[in-house]
Amino acid sequence: MPKVISKVSLVKNVTIYGAYLVIVWAFYRFLFKLPDDVEELFIKPLVWLLPLYFMIRKEGLGLSSLGLSFKNLFPTVYLSLGLGAVFVIAGVVTNYLKYGSLNFAANLGSLPFFASLGLSFATAFSEEISFRGYIFNRLMYALQNELVANLINVGLWTAVHVPIAFFVWELSLSAGIVYLFLTALFGFGSAFLFARTKNVWGSIFLHVLWEWPIILFR
Repeated sequence: MPKVISKVSLVKNVTIYGAYLVIVWAFYRFLFKLPDDVEELFIKPLVWLLPLYFMIRKEGLGLSSLGLSFKNLFPTVYLSLGLGAVFVIAGVVTNYLKYGSLNFAANLGSLPFFASLGLSFATAFSEEISFRGYIFNRLMYALQNELVANLINVGLWTAVHVPIAFFVWELSLSAGIVYLFLTALFGFGSAFLFARTKNVWGSIFLHVLWEWPIILFR
């Protein structure tokens, strides 16, 4: 990352943006329950990515500072596939928590196969750009400690998913805790992948592998 802004300023910006996401998204989840396609294609980019655009402009850094690069793309994809097998299983477990059944035929959603894939990609793009490309990437650079940066990232990542577990899906406490643990595990793995590749596309691809079963079978 180009040294055009102080590390203290980066940590301050990450703190503001992270707190903004957790608070604003919690209020949104509590107050509104719009269709998934409306939320992921319109609301989330507006609420998550638009402020981020102005944030990186203020910092004087470009989109490449978010890991939006095609360098090391193929090694990134290979690593994503390796980790992806684990997180597909996590997606399956999440469906079980939502429906109390592994009967996917009964839970098959109304979205066509490729439409659900596109929706998964839209979700992955917004969330990975925000949490791995921006929050984790800047914390890792500013703190010079990957583990600490990852743990902070995981804390914020898990917190932003609390509302959907309890306000939208209305999971029981035990099921919610399991879901949040799986979410935290994915967040850690996605940041681990990003730290190895410095490329957010790998994290996006990994996220699709985790998210797709949740959207396809709903």
